Amino acid sequence: MVKEKVQERAKIEPNFFSGTGRRKTAVARVFMWDDKGEITVNGMDINEYFPSEKEQIAWTRPFHILGISHPKAKFKASIKVAGSGKSAQLGAVAHGISVALSRMNEEYSVMLHKQGLMTRDSRMVERKKPNLHKARKASQYSKR
Repeated sequence: MVKEKVQERAKIEPNFFSGTGRRKTAVARVFMWDDKGEITVNGMDINEYFPSEKEQIAWTRPFHILGISHPKAKFKASIKVAGSGKSAQLGAVAHGISVALSRMNEEYSVMLHKQGLMTRDSRMVERKKPNLHKARKASQYSKR
């Protein structure tokens, strides 16, 4: 149902693109317009949500690969992200932005795929096993 609404919206707004990014248990829904504007994450400016320089480099990486040095001057985006922690959310946002940009232009998809941004990072937390403290941590062996 959500996919149908997004597809209908794309038909109504030709400069609208969307993408979903995932990392661990974080899910980012990216709604992007080909207009000048703000990029917000959960209602906050993206630079406030991801304040460190490393984080800003990570979310702008898809744009820099495509040769877009100032994404806010060319795109407007609304990103909703939930689940996991900040680091996984950052990975999900970068993946979602890459997916949205690839839907904008097929050439972008090839460039982003070569850099590994179109592939979901499948690493997840290993589940806890019975009779163990954590996934692999067992109680200390006692000889006597």
